[in-house]
Amino acid sequence: MPDVTPTPRARIAQQLRDLGVEAGAVLLVHTSFRAVGPVEGGPCGLIDALTDTLGPEGTLVMPSWLDGDSPFDPMNSETSRSLGAVAAAFWRLPDVRRSDHPNAFAARGPAAERILRDPLPLPPHIPESPVGRVHELDGQVLFLGVNHDADTTIHLAEILGGAPYRITKHCTILREGVPTRIEYGENDHCCERFRFVDDWLRVAGLQAEGVVGRAAARLTRSRAIVNSVLPHLREDRLVFLHPVEAGCAECNEAWSSLDTAGTRGNEA
Repeated sequence: MPDVTPTPRARIAQQLRDLGVEAGAVLLVHTSFRAVGPVEGGPCGLIDALTDTLGPEGTLVMPSWLDGDSPFDPMNSETSRSLGAVAAAFWRLPDVRRSDHPNAFAARGPAAERILRDPLPLPPHIPESPVGRVHELDGQVLFLGVNHDADTTIHLAEILGGAPYRITKHCTILREGVPTRIEYGENDHCCERFRFVDDWLRVAGLQAEGVVGRAAARLTRSRAIVNSVLPHLREDRLVFLHPVEAGCAECNEAWSSLDTAGTRGNEA
């Protein structure tokens, strides 16, 4: 029988400290609670352990966008199911602020207002976005049970590095109480090749690795991610796209956006 004993909150906090989470830091977290395993107090217990580790001067940040095409309501809109149970619980907690636009993040701590202050960012991960503000503040980025294919900071690096592909996306906002559809181009694809960043950071000694609960954990800095990605984008701005012959539908859509713009090929 597998061990289903919940990991104590204090143990989780110690594992986070051992990994290198800094008291007083800005910390962006991507997590799979299923991978972390049972934790004392459930998803909120994991959030408490993260908060204990950061201390009162730290700021905890998580993605908080929604599924579907409904107008975004920061007080009521459920998070996307893909973000998991921890993100779903976080935005509901006391003193947590949430973006007032569909490309939402949630944050709690002294830097929360600064991180969430910008209007709707289009594309979602421009410098004037929550991810961009974490980078500006030299924040740490923590991955619990997920790899860099869940890494929103790489999308920021793509923009800074001039990745040329743009997939047509849309979101719905309320304008004077009327649902309004906004279309935009997003630097998106399947993101599977974001896993390259794992090796780039590891080789450079810029990523700590360990175990938190039962999950593989990775900790780095937002600026380390961006600085690791930019040289590779300078060599090949399409490095994160699967070759067309691989048959990846999402990457092939990104390739098609290059055809439309007349820029297909290596744009180094």
